This record gives sequence, structure tokens and C-alpha cells, in this order.
Amino acid sequence: MNGFEAKDLDEDSFGEKSNLSGLKTFDAFPKTKASYTTPTHRGGQWTVLILIVCTLFTFTEFKTWWRGTEQHHFSVEKGVSHELQLNLDIVINMPCDDLRVNIQDAAGDRIMAGDLLKREQTNWSLWMHKRNKDKHQYQTLSHEEDDRLSQQEADAHAGHVLGEVRRNPRKKFAKGPSMRWGDTVDSCRIYGSLEGNKVQGDFHITARGHGYREFAPHLEHNANIMLKAFNFSHMITELSFGPHFPTLMNPLDKTIAETDAHYYKFQYFLSVVPTLYTKGRSALDAYSRSLNSVTPRSGRNAIFTNQYAATSQSGPLEERPVLVPGIFFKYNIEPILLLISEERGGFLALIIRLINTMSGVLVTGGWIYQISGWVTEVVGRRKRQQSEGYLTGKHYKD
Repeated sequence: MNGFEAKDLDEDSFGEKSNLSGLKTFDAFPKTKASYTTPTHRGGQWTVLILIVCTLFTFTEFKTWWRGTEQHHFSVEKGVSHELQLNLDIVINMPCDDLRVNIQDAAGDRIMAGDLLKREQTNWSLWMHKRNKDKHQYQTLSHEEDDRLSQQEADAHAGHVLGEVRRNPRKKFAKGPSMRWGDTVDSCRIYGSLEGNKVQGDFHITARGHGYREFAPHLEHNANIMLKAFNFSHMITELSFGPHFPTLMNPLDKTIAETDAHYYKFQYFLSVVPTLYTKGRSALDAYSRSLNSVTPRSGRNAIFTNQYAATSQSGPLEERPVLVPGIFFKYNIEPILLLISEERGGFLALIIRLINTMSGVLVTGGWIYQISGWVTEVVGRRKRQQSEGYLTGKHYKD
């Protein structure tokens, strides 16, 4: 019809030369000839936009794969363990000689914690100055700082916990503020780690002669006589269970509780949950491997510790012999194990996700490009019709 066949002209002869022209017969997706396509400014913009979107999605997928996904599992604690380590660092606004520290657990054992923990005479004003200096890190029983809550939330993730333990391998208690010339000794710092039975218990700090019978002189609590020597205002720098990791934030860490009453009882109710953090492998597999030991072992990619939730109920007491003032930590060991693992999928799975993501972007971008081009063409056609109708729609005769 167009004269090409009459003159023995072949349209393929005007295209690119190729030695593989015979394979074009088997091409399931025939390509448009380059001479039939016209590059446009709009098409180039869409190509750049699609490339940017693909790059962003690729970076996001790779970042997610590199960090891994966190999995939470609950299990009944299958291992049999008998001991639980308690880590404490507390300052009480009373002299050390007037304090008694003990543990009474459900097994009936009484542990003389005061003989196992270290005591250090100090000054209450020095610690309050430290509190005012680091005011965003300390909390009171009636108010919690937002920075502390965010730090506790971060410490609930396996990657953050393992990173903190690696960066801070030292497990020693920090030094307190040094006494200055002229400072009076009016407080006591009690700190250290001790082993107790892994059962429900009561860790309490009372005054000399209150709560237990002893040969030492009874500490008078008459407000008119010994008001300054009888005050259980305290500052908890650390309270944790299990291996000592000082950089992890627990609910009662850096907590201040003050009172003007000399016959006062502070009560904390703790619910302790054993927790296993792992990275790079399943927490269930790690726990299964550690069942042969008494407690799961900690390593570079696995940390066994304990979390706890805390509530408090405090108030003044009547000055009666049956009522004992002091600081009481009542803890209960939950019979469950929380396993938190940060796992990373295989590299092949990452490649498949990347291919699916980029394919979806290309297909979606192509459809949007065609629909937007069709809409632009329809709108432009209507505008041209309206414009032509306005110019030629009316004719006036003289």
C-alpha cells in the first residue's frame, strides 16, 4: 500500500544492524524501535523521580535488614536456679551505725546484707548537689522525667542493651562525691552486690533496735530528742537484679524520696522478670543451648539479666512498737522468662524484597505516567476546543 513492497524495500533494513537478528523471532517482549520513540522533558523528569524513589526504598530495605527485626517470646523458665544477685547503691540520710540492712525471704532465711554490702560515710548535701547538677537524670516518687522514660524504653530493645554492655564492659560501682573540708558526716551510702535465694523476699533497711532484737542500744525516735538522727530520706542510684550492668536504666535507678517525718515507712513492690537478650540468632535456640547450665550464660551476642516493674506506697506511721519504720523492697520472682531477640533475615531474602520493591515502583510509576499523560492530553484538548469556539463562534455582518 505504501510502495515499499513494490520496490522490494524492507523496513528492517533501515534499523540497527545486528548479527543476532535471527533471535528476534523468539523475543517474547518485542522492543519499540529507537526511531519510533521521541524523548521528552516530562519523561526524563519521571525517570529521575522513579530512580530517586527506588534508591530511597533500597536504602530503607537494606537498613531494616542490617538492623534486624526484634522478636518477643514468653516461656516458662525451664532451668533450675537457686540464687539471685541483688545490686544496690543507695544513700540514706542517717549515720551508718544507726542502720540495719537485712533480707528475709520466703524460704525462711535471714541474710545479714549489712555485713555483705559496703558502707561509706558521706554527706547528704553533697548528693543533693549531684542531683541538682544532673537534674534531668533523677526523679522523685511523684514525678518521672521524660528523658528517663525514653532511656528505659531504649533499654528494652536487644540491640541497645547489647551495645551498651559492649561499650561499657566495666561492672564497678561509680565513685561518690568526695567529702570536703568542713562537711559533716550525716548520711550513709550502702552499695555492692550480694547473692540471695531466688524466691519471694523482703529487702529492708531499718533503724538500730527496730524490727529485730539485738544487744545494741535502741535508737530513740522521739522527735524532740533525735529528730535529725532518725530520717529515712534516701537516694537510690541503682537497684537491679542479676548480673551488674551499671549503664542500663532500671525503674528505681536515680530515684529520690524525701520526708520531714522521723517515723516514716517507704515501701516498694517489685515484680522481677528474668530476661534474655540475643542478637543474630534466635533467642529460643540460645535459651535451649543454655538449659544445661544453672542459668543462661551471657556472651557477646547474648545477655541474661532481669527486668522489674515497681510501685510504691509510703506514708507516716504511728509511734507504736509493732510498727517498724524504714525502707522496704518487697520483690517477687515471676515464673516466666522473657526472650527478646534481634534477628536478621538471609541475604537472598533481601535481594528478593529489593527486586519486588523496585518492580512495584516501576510498574506503578509507568501507570501513573500514562494516566497523567492521558489526563493532560484530555484537559489540553478541551482547552483548545473552548479557545477555538471563542474565537470563531460569532460573526457580525454590516
